[in-house]
Amino acid sequence: MDTPAVAKRPHEDGDETPDSKRVKGSEDTAMADVQLGERTQTASTSAPEAGPSPISAEKSGEKVKNKRRDASGFPKSRRGKDKDMKNAGRRKRQTRNDEALEQGSVDPDARPSGEPKAPRLPKRMCALLIGFCGSGYRGMQIQSGGNTIENTLFDAMVRAGAVSEDNADDPVKVNFARAARTDAGVHAAGNVVSLKMITQVPGVPDMTARINEELPPGIRLWEYIRVQNSFNPRTLCDSRKYTYFFPSYLLLPPKPTSALYRVLTEHAASLSLPSPLEGHLFWADLGDVADAPATAPTADADAQAADMQRKRAWRVSAAQMEQLRASAQKYVATHNFHNFTVDGVFADRSFQRVMKDIVIADPVVYSETEWISVLFHGQSFMMHQVRKMIAALVLACRTGTPPQIIDELYGPRAIMIPKMPALGLLLEQPIFDSYNTKIGYTNAKLPAPAPPNESAPHPDFRAPIDFSVHREKMEAFKERYIYDNMRLVEERDGLCVFCLVSLFVLANDCCQLRSFDAWIRMVDAYAGTDLLYLNPKGTIPPAAVIINRNSRGRKGAFVEEKLFNATSFPVPGQAEATAGGAAQEGDAGEEESGGGVETEG
Repeated sequence: MDTPAVAKRPHEDGDETPDSKRVKGSEDTAMADVQLGERTQTASTSAPEAGPSPISAEKSGEKVKNKRRDASGFPKSRRGKDKDMKNAGRRKRQTRNDEALEQGSVDPDARPSGEPKAPRLPKRMCALLIGFCGSGYRGMQIQSGGNTIENTLFDAMVRAGAVSEDNADDPVKVNFARAARTDAGVHAAGNVVSLKMITQVPGVPDMTARINEELPPGIRLWEYIRVQNSFNPRTLCDSRKYTYFFPSYLLLPPKPTSALYRVLTEHAASLSLPSPLEGHLFWADLGDVADAPATAPTADADAQAADMQRKRAWRVSAAQMEQLRASAQKYVATHNFHNFTVDGVFADRSFQRVMKDIVIADPVVYSETEWISVLFHGQSFMMHQVRKMIAALVLACRTGTPPQIIDELYGPRAIMIPKMPALGLLLEQPIFDSYNTKIGYTNAKLPAPAPPNESAPHPDFRAPIDFSVHREKMEAFKERYIYDNMRLVEERDGLCVFCLVSLFVLANDCCQLRSFDAWIRMVDAYAGTDLLYLNPKGTIPPAAVIINRNSRGRKGAFVEEKLFNATSFPVPGQAEATAGGAAQEGDAGEEESGGGVETEG
């Protein structure tokens, strides 16, 4: 009977005798390494470590480096050993004391002789509820060697012991983050930053009070709250609230002798419609000097002062307030705000934003000037969005343009909308409703503390982020450090625009080209076609459409002075710089922010 053929097993291939025994696994590996070493003698020595297999290298005739390899012939892993070669040529992240180290003024290993290293204290992830007056600061976010809000706050926390000396050189070590960035000089009544901080320091019974002792009066820590370890204020923030303040005299129509008045009345006549600008009583008895451009060096000082006094004494009518509120409601809901930011594109859905609510308060008189506040509550804001939104409201109201023009601005046509001065912008607070709801459910499931600690909260309890409990302190802070600063600048600077000798060069230590009055006169001096959408019909004419938004040197384009981006200015007699320097400070950091804000400017 024939025996069926049996396939050979792998170790039986070749000319082995029946008495041959199978080589053990370790010997197989050793033999494979020897054979592999012989094959790789002709391989390329310049091949990368994780390059092609030695077999393919052998076929191509290249030489490879003879180094340790695994059983498959590939180089052994060097995971975790090549960090220095990762992202070669990429700029290294700097720490806060890099400049001092480069100058040799700081020894990274220096420690007072004989002084033991401070004991390590436990850190906890916390959310800090803060408020600040941005005047004199170069924005919110930490910058290497820059005078910013976060730099000042972080240094104060180091001195208070909330951040250890080992982590003092780099906020990234403690996972420092913020809910909303603000530009240079912009104020915030409420904002949230988060980090891993030391909450219990020996000899410090109240960490909040201790940190406030190290902070300047213009920056306040309202409270710190224990949060979840994964907390990120930027991603968990549901919405933000901004307030913009402006004097009501901005709602006065352009002076009859101004360039904008002439352009808009001629356009209304071409539409066979009467101009709403004609016959306003405020301009009935004034001379021709009130419409002089803000940069005119020959403007008469006495006439300018009289003009400003009349504007401050003027009061807005109930009809205009009704029109202002009706136009503002056009912003509520989801819209394409591509015309309300920088380089917006209609087809890009990232320019869509959700406005939850807009509230315009009744006018209030401070120091003879009537002020109007507009509260914007939105999911997020792009760069300059709030300033352009309020400018569209003011310009439409003062020119008698119907509220439907706001709907037209959401369309595909590119339109020029000026920015209101940054002086009136205030971040009220970020909102964390979803996070508060989530931790509310989690807190409800926690067991009650056992005796005798019934009054002590559970270790896993997390308090909600709520600014309302600090409302009284926040209002007092806003009145003293924010509102008074706005009014001081407007009252001080509104009467001094005649000191100009050229566009950005100021005489007699006067740096006054940034008041609201100077801004509105700059707008009224424009004689081009970019603002023809301000008409009684409420439509956008072809002449006002911008064909190429990115084109430079466009003939007849509305040009905004960067000086109106500034929000903190030198006091007369202390100023040495020019107005251009103030404008540079106001521009710093913008930009947030795809408008970041998460940044609003």
